[in-house]
Amino acid sequence: MDVLLFVIVPYVCLATFVVGHFWRYRYDKFGWTTRSSQLYEDRLLRWGSPLFHFGMLGVVGGHVIGLLVPRSWTAAVGISDEGYHVVAVVGGLVAGVMAVVGLAILVYRRRTVGPVFSATTVMDKVMYAFLGVVILLGMWNTVAGSILTIGGEYNYREGVSVWFRSFLAFNPRPELMGEAPIGFQLHALVAFALFALWPFTRLVHVFSAPLGYVTRPYIVYRSRDVGPGRQLGTHKPRPGWDKVG
Repeated sequence: MDVLLFVIVPYVCLATFVVGHFWRYRYDKFGWTTRSSQLYEDRLLRWGSPLFHFGMLGVVGGHVIGLLVPRSWTAAVGISDEGYHVVAVVGGLVAGVMAVVGLAILVYRRRTVGPVFSATTVMDKVMYAFLGVVILLGMWNTVAGSILTIGGEYNYREGVSVWFRSFLAFNPRPELMGEAPIGFQLHALVAFALFALWPFTRLVHVFSAPLGYVTRPYIVYRSRDVGPGRQLGTHKPRPGWDKVG
């Protein structure tokens, strides 16, 4: 069962992630977009979008450090386990709360604003559901495993992190995840399921950067020439003397 859940399933999801993005870019370039709904409503969007995106940047950054940086490396630069633990818990909770609040605002906006709700697809709903579950499970692991110490404190850097690095090195050690608390197992499985869904949702915009705007020529707007019997706008010009010179 450990091999199935923590070797086969993650590799299938990772393959779907890579192949799915290639297929999407190859055959659906016009659909490679966030499908922005800002024109329909922007008051809630101004609050929800920054909270969610900045929160997710913190969440992703924390995962990169926690999963990819070995414990020996942080110890080598003088970071104690206690100091790392405090920064990870405080930073993780702050970023998680920001992401959850932002996501809640965005979901509320999609549910209550008519035009936005009409533009919401089934895959949008599935994406929001998986995102919410992944974030909440991650926060639960932080609170239960690091603050409440339910069942004893679990050091994920000696278990989950080692498994993840072995997975990326194509030398997986599923027994490490098999020994992890159920919260970490569910968090990992739901996260990999989200990666499998990623290419078929609006999340593809994460890999888009408007680099062409830097070198693109300016767009010049010019008014039409006003000739006999023609005028600009809907109002007639006021009568008066023409300027001299």
